[in-house]
Amino acid sequence: MKPPLLRLALAALALACAGPLLAQEAVIRKTLPERLPNLPPIDEVTRTPIPGLWEVRMGTSLVYTDDKGDHLIVGGSIVDTKTRVDLTEARMDKLLAIDFAKLPLADALTIKQGTGARKLAVFVDPNCGYCKRFERDLVQVKDVTIYAFLMPILGADSNAKARDIWCAKDGAKAWRAWMLDGVAAPAAPAKCDAAALERNVAFGRKHRINGTPAVFFEDGTRKPGAIPLELVERLLGQAAGGKKS
Repeated sequence: MKPPLLRLALAALALACAGPLLAQEAVIRKTLPERLPNLPPIDEVTRTPIPGLWEVRMGTSLVYTDDKGDHLIVGGSIVDTKTRVDLTEARMDKLLAIDFAKLPLADALTIKQGTGARKLAVFVDPNCGYCKRFERDLVQVKDVTIYAFLMPILGADSNAKARDIWCAKDGAKAWRAWMLDGVAAPAAPAKCDAAALERNVAFGRKHRINGTPAVFFEDGTRKPGAIPLELVERLLGQAAGGKKS
């Protein structure tokens, strides 16, 4: 255990080092809202690896500014040229990650392939061409349980098709028949409870799922679009090993 005087000295040193950073953060927090009254509330200000550049987080949105808040960079990405890693994308992945255990699985169609030991969730629209392409790849994945959340966001026709599929006697089978073979599900009974579709759309809106397909893995990894089959396999393996992409 460090002597009391040494602990105090170290604490004072840490505070002295943090002082300039806290002061700059305070300047940014004060300047941006004053100059940009319509800016959403600032949740976090963090120094980036680039000298003089700060990350400003507002909910799940990221912008960048200088030490004084004189300039704002919106819609850009920071890329580490040594590792070729998109630091902005990596940061957004963390902000948008969803705890797989908290997904409302009762509102999804469940498709089990092989042992079903591995798991992934995908948000889809029945009129989404990329979803159809992705579904053909998913059929080839072994030993996986797929939770397909019908999220009709491409128009009224999407909602009608999603309702027919959800209300079918075997929704998972009806989904695959439509996506793979173009066989439409029977018209849904008038009394069918399809409120899950509305909940899925609301869930997507809350978690910024703005397009389909959107894929989620057990470790929280989130990938937009019809990602390649090789990447699906790699991410399933990483998720099973407790690693995050």
